[in-house]
Amino acid sequence: MKITFAKSAAAVAAGILLSVTLAGCGGEEKSDVTVVKIGVVGEYNAQWDTVNQLLAKDKIKVELVKYSDYATPNRALSDKEIDLNSFQHKAYLANDIKRNGYKIVSIGDTLIAPLRVFNNKTKIKSIEEIKDGDKIAIPADLTNGGRALKLLEQAGLFTVNPDKGFVPNKTDITHFNKKVQIVEAESGMLANLLPDVTVAVINGGNAFTAKLDPYKDSIFSENVDPKTNPYVGQLVNIIVAREADKDNAVYKKVVAAYQTQETAQAIKDAYKGAFVPAWAGAQDYKLK
Repeated sequence: MKITFAKSAAAVAAGILLSVTLAGCGGEEKSDVTVVKIGVVGEYNAQWDTVNQLLAKDKIKVELVKYSDYATPNRALSDKEIDLNSFQHKAYLANDIKRNGYKIVSIGDTLIAPLRVFNNKTKIKSIEEIKDGDKIAIPADLTNGGRALKLLEQAGLFTVNPDKGFVPNKTDITHFNKKVQIVEAESGMLANLLPDVTVAVINGGNAFTAKLDPYKDSIFSENVDPKTNPYVGQLVNIIVAREADKDNAVYKKVVAAYQTQETAQAIKDAYKGAFVPAWAGAQDYKLK
């Protein structure tokens, strides 16, 4: 009887061990998905749902880490708090690297967010109605501020020093056709300033977050045709990695999943023209 009891106890123990082992295996099956943390700014992230659907077969999942300002994601990437980021265009990245010495690099193009002039509808209805003394709000950072000034130059409001290229500041305005006042503010705050100014120059992401329609609520738009705008290449948004990780196989799969017709369609469906797919070949897609 003692032997039988001992065998029974051993069998029960073995059964418990087997159950624990199987449960552990189940946990491992769930945890074998590779999570890639990507820093983003704003609430315009619907395309990443499509990217995750495409990555599922490779057991890769993008997890978005949201920031409220443009200054933080590159620092967070450099400090290894996140794996990648996707919020900036090439000109912004180049300037941030120059200022802060980050060892980070673009690993793939994503989209263009055309800069637009949004009007305070109680004050003006067209760009031609802007007059002397009107206030114009633009982004405070060098690259987007310079981009805004170039846009306002295209609109005929003033002329900037051509030697400053893509990044003039307001002291580089050489002639005013309309003696407007330039007000600088953090990009995410520009829509909030719109009631207090005549117009605000707001990028596609922040305009979308503020529920501004890119067509109905704007009166002038950036030219994003590479044939006629030499700066378009610098306006393309990108996925960025640390230099040491630029050849990471998992990150390359993330880029490949983004650069698909399915993601381009998701961008068109979600943003109605606020963003334009900008990777090589995207212009050839037959989107619905």
